[in-house]
Amino acid sequence: MCHRGCARVSIPPGDFPGFVPTFQIDKYLYDMRLSEETLQEVSQRFGKEMEKGLGADTNPTASVKMLPTFVRSTPDGTEDGDFLALDLGGTNFRVLRVKVSDNGLQKVEMENQIYAIPEELMRGSGVQLFDHIAECLANFLDKLNIKDKKLPLGFTFSFPCHQTKLDESILVTWTKGFKCSSVEGKDVVSMLRKSIKKRGDFDIDIVAVVNDTVGTMMTCGYDDHNCEVGLIVGTGTNACYMEEMRHIDLVEGDEGRMCINMEWGAFGDDGVLKDIRTDALAELGVCPASSILHPASSILHPASSILHPAPSILHPASSILHPPSSILHPPSSILHPPSSILRPASSILRPTSSILRPASSILHPAPCTLHPPSCTLHPAPCILHSASSILHPASSILHPALSILHPAPCTLHPPSCTLHPLSSILHPASSILYPAPCILHPPFCIPHPPSSHRAAVSGTFARRLHKTVRKLLPDCEIRFVRSEDGSGKGAAMVTAVAYRLAAQHKARQKILEALKLSHEQLLEVKQRMRIEMEKGLGKETHAEAAVKMLPTYVCSTPDGTEKGDFLALDLGGTNFRVLLVRVRNGMRRGVEMHNKIYSIPVEIMQGTGEELFDHIVHCISDFLEYMGMKGVSLPLGFTFSFPCQQTSLDEGILLKWTKGFKATGCEGEDVVNLLKEAIHRREEFDLDVVAVVNDTVGTMMTCGYEDPYCEVGLIVGTGSNACYMEEMRNVELVEGEEGRMCINMEWGAFGDNGCLDDIRTEFDLAVDELSLNPGKQRFEKMISGMYLGEIVRNILIDFTKRGLLFRGRISERLKTRGIFETKFLSQIESDCLALLQVRSILQHLGLESTCDDSIIVKEVCAVVARRAAQLCGAGMAAVVDKIRENRGLDFLKVTVGVDGTLYKLHPHFSTVMHETVKQLSPKCEVTFLQSEDGSGKGAALITAVACRIREVPSISGGEQ
Repeated sequence: MCHRGCARVSIPPGDFPGFVPTFQIDKYLYDMRLSEETLQEVSQRFGKEMEKGLGADTNPTASVKMLPTFVRSTPDGTEDGDFLALDLGGTNFRVLRVKVSDNGLQKVEMENQIYAIPEELMRGSGVQLFDHIAECLANFLDKLNIKDKKLPLGFTFSFPCHQTKLDESILVTWTKGFKCSSVEGKDVVSMLRKSIKKRGDFDIDIVAVVNDTVGTMMTCGYDDHNCEVGLIVGTGTNACYMEEMRHIDLVEGDEGRMCINMEWGAFGDDGVLKDIRTDALAELGVCPASSILHPASSILHPASSILHPAPSILHPASSILHPPSSILHPPSSILHPPSSILRPASSILRPTSSILRPASSILHPAPCTLHPPSCTLHPAPCILHSASSILHPASSILHPALSILHPAPCTLHPPSCTLHPLSSILHPASSILYPAPCILHPPFCIPHPPSSHRAAVSGTFARRLHKTVRKLLPDCEIRFVRSEDGSGKGAAMVTAVAYRLAAQHKARQKILEALKLSHEQLLEVKQRMRIEMEKGLGKETHAEAAVKMLPTYVCSTPDGTEKGDFLALDLGGTNFRVLLVRVRNGMRRGVEMHNKIYSIPVEIMQGTGEELFDHIVHCISDFLEYMGMKGVSLPLGFTFSFPCQQTSLDEGILLKWTKGFKATGCEGEDVVNLLKEAIHRREEFDLDVVAVVNDTVGTMMTCGYEDPYCEVGLIVGTGSNACYMEEMRNVELVEGEEGRMCINMEWGAFGDNGCLDDIRTEFDLAVDELSLNPGKQRFEKMISGMYLGEIVRNILIDFTKRGLLFRGRISERLKTRGIFETKFLSQIESDCLALLQVRSILQHLGLESTCDDSIIVKEVCAVVARRAAQLCGAGMAAVVDKIRENRGLDFLKVTVGVDGTLYKLHPHFSTVMHETVKQLSPKCEVTFLQSEDGSGKGAALITAVACRIREVPSISGGEQ
């Protein structure tokens, strides 16, 4: 009995010529069932074709073309405005007005009008076609009384095109019955603009041109911000997704993402699916070669689109009872070549009555109108079986293509990286597969962390597709979203996103403009630094100078003849080091070092001066014992990185403690004398404290040992400072005119007198105001590692408050001072760091970000770091030019010894600084030599130089 209660009648095969029994149908349909292994193989092949399509060298031969769309972002829900959309893809086209509002509740209102395109226009000239479209646009604007407004428009143009930018699309070839002349090979946007301009009665801003697949993705993306993949399965099939820019060889640039129009219907055109395509139906005489509509193109379409399985379902009895050539495809609808049906290895899902019921309800009425009831009762089950079997591989074959979109990021990034969620959208446009037109949306897999997506679909095709996708991607959470009016609304969404991005970009650039220094501004900074240097060197102006230009009494750099064993003490924080430095000259010239690190407990840092220096001497004693040199008296160089005023090489008066030290009885005292007194109290050993220096001078001396041209030292790390060899005649604070002396500039205080106020921004003021020393070290606060992260954080807060970042949502962690460490600037700006990893850093900081947010944060970091490097370069240009002018040279060759984590670890700081010095001091050839262990080794080398100079009188017989 059939489901209508009719009795089954056995029909002898001989009664109907060409009749094929059920078992024979089963035999041929068996090969259309796809195994999981086959699908995995198809998925892998698809991935390779995608890579070929993305590659500049391999794209010409790729079957999956992977066309850039220049759509660089999806909706984030903050879009707002009034937009037009033009949806052209067939004999009728639509004009839409789409109002998008963001008043706390996402809302979209649409009005549309459908216009016909007469057949004579479809086959006429391109000018006539676009004049007609412009006339319809004018009619639509008239009806809504908005002809006087210049609204932005998104153009859905669903024909094969080559895009070169968002608002430029070159028609490759007409399809769908269009044959307008003089359009192929031309930009359709330009042609539409010309037609509108020719009318002169209205104007619109055509912002974007997209195809229907991209429109579908953007429509769903407005409701689900994780949606970054679009899929259409209807009359034809195609997909698009957001790809990382660094993988798209066809477009310049590595930052961010771009939507790729895959044109995946051509997958297999190169024969990659040959081994799984079947010619089983050819044995039944189906689709003779002379009737092939799709010989070798769009192989994926016959397997997955509605256009192809439908005929075999819609003609149940007549398809079976006709001669063999009409089985499954009536003669008028021959769409497949003999090999166009895919050959699966085995069945992964057998039809059941519940699965077949939607098809059977459609199929039953047709046979009754074509044949007597008794003739339809037996063939009907065969037809239902056929329908199910054809739909099965259709939904299954789509999955490998979908699944390759999901694991792809996992292969491109380390397993530990956080993968972004993507979403894909399926648009079956046939009531055969669904009770109503329906769009599905399977998002991307994100193993870490998972994200959620919505599912709202019905129908056998959809269920099988979902099941297969999830089976092949068990570690991924895949969800599907239903799209409404994807192509038209989607074009408006592309335009809305483009407008939002443009407006936000303009607002951000206006804010960041204050941090971007011109060549003229940098020249001015260089001149002001030079003026402050002169003030610091002058006896009468020194007291009021911001840049103090302190004499160090280091009067010579290493010349290579230094030799001997020296101790060095490096004190500049909670840990300090004791070093033994062996300096050799001659053929064995070099430096050998041994060191040990000791900590200073907080109670000693904040106790008395005697306790502090007794602890230091105890550690020196331990080191000498460790090295087996307890009874040896060695010269010692003391690196003391606190503000001091020196009156000789071995005397440094501590001006004030910093870095958490508060030991009493030290400020205003000579730290060398305090150390000597502690050594005498211990009565175990004696040391000759030859020199006390800061870390900047130590850096210069360390590099000076390697390079005789090194006469400048620079530190750019947590703080910043510089030193250089100045002519004694210019150092008015020290008597004597002959020779040179190293000057400790203390340039961090440059600008403390207000000379940099015109280039300081509101963000610099905010950082300074909340610092431990407001109004002090202003130059250092603009260029050093301790403060750059805070500048970035303040900019991010400002952007977020203005709705330009993080969707206007300020997290509590972003409000926390010091959370954005400068090391994050270096990591975020790293060339090898993908935006996914930037997002991971932001997530670590408690900042939920999109890909666009990551790009913005990266830009802010770049602007702040670049300004710092440029300012540092301007200061250094003032130094080297002064050395050149001091010596009356037309051209100077000099080396700068550099140390500091910001200079060493930031990926671009050093390059920008070098370029700035070169631009601002064209008459100087400046080499930058990175220092290793500058502070400790440098102190020992200063001691070695001092000891060498001491020996000169006895060698020469005179005095120096």
